[in-house]
Amino acid sequence: MDKNELIDRLNEDLAGELSAVIQYTTYAAKATGPYRPQLVDFFLEEVPDEQQHAQYLANKIVALGGEPTTVARDVAPASSNQEMLEAVLAAERRAIADYTQRAEDADAFGDKGLMVKLEDMVADETGHAEETERILRDWPL
Repeated sequence: MDKNELIDRLNEDLAGELSAVIQYTTYAAKATGPYRPQLVDFFLEEVPDEQQHAQYLANKIVALGGEPTTVARDVAPASSNQEMLEAVLAAERRAIADYTQRAEDADAFGDKGLMVKLEDMVADETGHAEETERILRDWPL
């Protein structure tokens, strides 16, 4: 793993975090029905975590000599509360997989601090995914 490859992969992760901020913000605005207040709170409570992850990644990319991306991944379209929650769950699962791999990349690169921070981010994203799974478990159809 060379530095440029690590920077590229961290930029992919940064694009994912920027997308998560947009996704949660947009879905909070789009939530409808009797669960709207709870869903708005749920979505908006995740934004600060995703912003912190994005800021950490941007800072690390610059520290490694790279240029942080300003382009987010596409946000999955969703027209119902259930579709929004399913899209959030898919995005969190992808983040878990990406950060698990990135922690291995950081270890191979020899950056233990980055590896540990990425493992912490895996824990954060796992918590988000588990909470979303619990909401969806008995979702009314």
